[in-house]
Amino acid sequence: MDFVIGGLAACGASFFSNPLDVVKTRMQLQGELQARGKHQIFYKNVFHACYTIAKNEGIRGLQKGLGTALLMHSVRNSTRLGTYQWLTKRGYVTDRNGKTIFYKSFLVGALSGGAGAFLASPFFLIKTQIQSQAAKSISVGTQHGHTSAVAAFKTIYNKEGIFGLWRGANAVVLRAVIGSSSQLTSFAIVKDLLKERNIVFAKNPVLTSFVASIAGGLAQCILMNPLDLVSVRLYNQGIDKHGKGLLYNGIIDAFIKIGKKEGILGFYKGVTASYMRLAPHSALCLVFWDILKDLQEKHIDRRTPAVKLKSVNKKYDK
Repeated sequence: MDFVIGGLAACGASFFSNPLDVVKTRMQLQGELQARGKHQIFYKNVFHACYTIAKNEGIRGLQKGLGTALLMHSVRNSTRLGTYQWLTKRGYVTDRNGKTIFYKSFLVGALSGGAGAFLASPFFLIKTQIQSQAAKSISVGTQHGHTSAVAAFKTIYNKEGIFGLWRGANAVVLRAVIGSSSQLTSFAIVKDLLKERNIVFAKNPVLTSFVASIAGGLAQCILMNPLDLVSVRLYNQGIDKHGKGLLYNGIIDAFIKIGKKEGILGFYKGVTASYMRLAPHSALCLVFWDILKDLQEKHIDRRTPAVKLKSVNKKYDK
């Protein structure tokens, strides 16, 4: 049940965060491997990007890749949050008093995040390529021309085989290891601090989760954005007839080329959109997660006395 709860929480958040994910992807691909000031700017900032996409592609353009995004978040977060909660319940993350231990939470968050990212990598690949597809007048990056998520899977599988669906997975796993560990650890620690030091928060568990999730999203965004950008670039690049990337040979090659051509700031393209996406997504996802966990615990608590009574009756019946 822990794994189902994690997936449901992420799906609920994705409905609200997907438009900003589309904006983030477009901004990260804008001016790819070109120096600042040497390329055309279609998306000036987050708000201008939203307006531009809606104007040229309609409101539905801001929800491109939603179906694939829901599948991706469901697979990734059912694994990530489910594994984290499963290990937490068994005492691998907290001390005897239930307080989060930093290094244990970091390691468990990294492990669960990496596993979830690897399993969901094909969906991340398809989502990125669909979200990057734009009207010709505002297109950035490689345009793959997929007509649907199913068509995209078929095209990639027919051209590259099963391994093609996991192209770029190493980058997104590293991205998730850093992002998930920083997010879940900061969320858990801030949540503990709020409960300990503020009686108002202690009486409002949803508000506690919300504030802690904002801190988790901030830490995740700052540490993860460079790898997020590299992952998007690796996923979206075109390939030659041998299945090799036309722009990058891998993570290290991507970091070197982006650093040389676009500078350090190039790794933080779309960072505002990224945080505006991550903050509400993380907040909604982690708040939904906490609410669903509480509901599960209450359901178990209500059933426990009945189960005990039933077992006692059976004992005396014998």
